[in-house]
Amino acid sequence: MKLYRALDYKDLSRKAANLIAAQVMMKPDCVLGLATGSTPIGTYEQLVEKYQNGDLDFKEVKSANLDEYRGLTKDNDQSYYYFMNHHLFKHVNIHLENTNIPNGMEPDSKKECLRYEKVISDLGGVDLQLLGLGHNGHIGFNEPSESFDQITHCVDLTPSTIEANKRFFEKAEDVPKQAYTMGIGTIMQARKILLIVSGEDKADILYQSLCGPITPHVPASVLQLHKDVVVVADEAALSKFSEK
Repeated sequence: MKLYRALDYKDLSRKAANLIAAQVMMKPDCVLGLATGSTPIGTYEQLVEKYQNGDLDFKEVKSANLDEYRGLTKDNDQSYYYFMNHHLFKHVNIHLENTNIPNGMEPDSKKECLRYEKVISDLGGVDLQLLGLGHNGHIGFNEPSESFDQITHCVDLTPSTIEANKRFFEKAEDVPKQAYTMGIGTIMQARKILLIVSGEDKADILYQSLCGPITPHVPASVLQLHKDVVVVADEAALSKFSEK
């Protein structure tokens, strides 16, 4: 595992974008596993800037997103399909037919989960998987549980995750209660994983994830077992490391 210390969120975003850009340059037809949420936004802004400056080309890149809310249409401004188009896809030259996101409107969860696993398999797997870190240690929507879920599945979101996400919705009752997400096993099959973490509110869970016991009660702790993980975190998120 490699750990890069960033000065602040802007520096974190720049460093993360440089790592993703390097992957694209080394393998123009690579498969990027992409994440949503507030933390990756700055990274995507940096990637768009690199493209607009002529330093990065996405025309051969393929992508597979980690997750999608169940029950939200693609045009809903809180869907992850909308998020990815708004923050990245429509600003670069990636072909939309090469982008993949779970279908939140598929009512048959087993059917959708098996379909998405096949999509990832048909792509040849993920070359670089971008991850954020939830306050409870979740990666994707793999919530704390008694076991590590292996493949793409439909998950009931925990109250803490719903609470964290309700700021994006007009009313608390509008927040979806379920999501489709890549499983821990699917994530761990990525050839390289890039975890980005920002803010003092993530300091405790980041320390637990990287230095604590490997347990499904802290899903991100499983990353300790991956052979090629890069963590980019800012000073605030790394504050517990300095103390200990």
